[in-house]
This record gives sequence, structure tokens and C-alpha cells, in this order.
Amino acid sequence: MDCDKYSRKAAASLGLTLNDLARQVRNAFYGTEALRFQRNKDEIKVVVRYPDNERNSLEILDKMRIHTPKGAKIPFNQVAQIESKTGFTTITRAQRQRVIKVMADVDEKIANSNEIRQDMGKRFLPQLQNIYPEVRYTIEGAGKNQRESLQDITQSSLIALFGIYALLAIPFKSFSRPLIVMLAIPFGIVGAIIGHLIMGYNLTLISLMGIIGLSGIVVNDSLILIYKATHLRLEGANCISAITQAGALRFRAIILTSLTTFCGLTPILLEKSIQARFLIPMAVSLGFGVLFATGITLLLIPCGYVILDDIHILMAKTGLLKKTANQS
Repeated sequence: MDCDKYSRKAAASLGLTLNDLARQVRNAFYGTEALRFQRNKDEIKVVVRYPDNERNSLEILDKMRIHTPKGAKIPFNQVAQIESKTGFTTITRAQRQRVIKVMADVDEKIANSNEIRQDMGKRFLPQLQNIYPEVRYTIEGAGKNQRESLQDITQSSLIALFGIYALLAIPFKSFSRPLIVMLAIPFGIVGAIIGHLIMGYNLTLISLMGIIGLSGIVVNDSLILIYKATHLRLEGANCISAITQAGALRFRAIILTSLTTFCGLTPILLEKSIQARFLIPMAVSLGFGVLFATGITLLLIPCGYVILDDIHILMAKTGLLKKTANQS
């Protein structure tokens, strides 16, 4: 039901509003409660509305009489006109506000759901709100679940990093050397991202879970290297000689550890069945992250170890560190 310009002027001059028209039409077809009385234990409601034969046709609207605030009765077609449009079968409300749910299936070959949500949040939704300031929008469904899952993963990753640091600090009896061992973690994450680009997969929640597990795996090679270097330092070797000998002695163990881990994940990477496809992003994060972190372990971890030793010596000379670099 809609009112054209002429009808609106006519209705306004009679003191009628669109709500008045809608309410009277609803009462005529759906009914309005006229009386309520008690019959034994039951409460009876008396509803007044048009007969069944008139309520089954919209033609009755042309004959319908509208009551004005002054008590007059005028034909419906003098104050409104009927226009057929597709309407909502149900009206959904949340917190006393009307809600419209917009859902869609995403073609992953063209774009993923995250890209679509970001594009809508940057371009379409702000423009819609500028046109209709009263409109409010929220991201629900999979987007909301993903946001909540990311928050949980962030908290879990912080707890995991703290646990790794604590477990490394206890045997090393140092607060700084665990940081050198954990230096491989961010480079392992870079390797996981590169692996997704090579394999053609998008980063998902499963990928992030694999990255958290990767953090506990990539420190193994660094731990082997730094532990051997520390043992050689206790035997009297200097810093550069200790880390060089440790790299040569532990090179085979580090390479074999990484290659066996990657080879063990290869069947999952090459799996084509639908049942196992959701595990592939996690396997990509673990496999490629370990490979990339291995190169970093053999190149940058020794550099970080030497730099840390220089810092200890500098702090000892300035009186900030009581122990010398060889004793720390």
C-alpha cells in the first residue's frame, strides 16, 4: 500500500496518516479485539473483521471506508492507492529493532569471504549508512565466529610463546638466550605464508592453528645449535669458535630433523580427497615453516648468538652485568 502525492495531500487534509490507514486495513482483514469475557475457566476473545469471502480478495479495498479522526467515512481509493510489490513474509527483530539478514555463498575461485567482508566494510556499507543514517549493520554468522576465533587464537598464541620461553629459560639459566632460540619463530611464520602462496591456499583459521604448532617445532633446531654452542663455551672455546663448531657438528641433525618433518607432511599436502582438504592449510604451515626456519637457524641464529655475546661483554665492561660473557 502506498500513497501518491495527491492522495497524501488528501489524507493529510483529513488528519489521516499512513499508520492510520495501515491499522484500519489490518483490523479489517486480520481483526481487532472488540470484547473479552470469562466463560467458566476460559477467557473468550471476540474479534471483529470482514467475512471470509471478503477477506480472500483485495478488491474489497476499493469499497472499503476509512474512518477519519473527525468520524467521517471516506472511500479508501481517495486517500491511498494500491501497488503490488514483493514484501517480507516475516519480520525478524532483535532488541526491538527490525533486522534483515543478508547471506550469500562465496565462490572461492574468485574471492574469499574475508575479502568480500572487507570490501563491503570499506565501500558499500558506509555509503549505505550515509544514505540511510538510521540503518545499523553488524557482521554475523561465519564472520562473527571467525572474529571470535581469532581472539581466542591470539590469546592462545601468547600463552604458547610464554610457555616456550619459560621452558627454555629454565635449562639455559638465562633470560636472554631463549630469545635467540625463539628468533626462528617469526621467520617460520614467514615460511608458512610463502608456503600458502606456493600451494595456492588462503590463510584460514586452520592455517593459524598450524602456525601456533609451528612455533613449538621450529625452536628445536635452534635449541640443538645453541645448546651445543653453550656446551663448547663451558669447555673453554670462545664465542665465534663455539658457534662455528656447533653449526658443523649439528648441521646433519638439523637438516635431517627438518627434512623428515616435511616428508612426513607430504602425503597430506598431496592429498586430493575432500575429507582431508581442510587439513592441508595446517600441513602447509607446518611443512614450509619448518623448511624456511631451518635456513634461518643455520644463518641468523649464529649471528644472533654472537651479537648477544657482544652485548654481554659490553654490559660487563660498563658494570651493568657482573658476570663476564664466558660466565653467563
